[in-house]
Amino acid sequence: GFVSHSSLGVESCVVALAAASVMLLIGRQDIEEIVLGVEWSTILFFTGLFVIVGGMVKCGVITALGNALVSVTGGNVKLLMILILWGSAIFSSVLDNIPFVATMIPLILSMQADGMNVTSLWWALSLGACLGGNGTLIGASCNVVISDIAAKNGNPISFVKYMKIGFPLMLLTVLIAGIYLYIVFQPV
Repeated sequence: GFVSHSSLGVESCVVALAAASVMLLIGRQDIEEIVLGVEWSTILFFTGLFVIVGGMVKCGVITALGNALVSVTGGNVKLLMILILWGSAIFSSVLDNIPFVATMIPLILSMQADGMNVTSLWWALSLGACLGGNGTLIGASCNVVISDIAAKNGNPISFVKYMKIGFPLMLLTVLIAGIYLYIVFQPV
């Protein structure tokens, strides 16, 4: 369903909900048990996060950020690439990386529409957001989920405890990614 949803003209959410419904019907599981097993605090956290990021998009904060980045770099793609790498890493360490990337996509697409070669920017965004999510406990969805599971099993992970290890490692991996991108995207 997910592979062919666009060619069938069906939204991916319809595929997901249809599959979940079928699984509930044929799985013969206790629905109350399933509902109680859902990580509701995690779902509510991400709901709030998507609302905040959506508000930032509607208010034009993200577009203003993109325009400021292009203005600051003077259109220098290599400098813009490094700024996007580090900016997305830092932002993704405090915002969830998935909604952050979703808000950055229109920014890069608008740069592409203006005639800029954005291949290196896509790589910078991807690496920065993925690696940046390792910086803090709230930086990636899996961090939040694992934290909830660990707390339920008597092994709580505090924000500061996680950050003492995660943030320095995030900085190191982003530095390595920056060197890699700088070498790979040399002008021909």
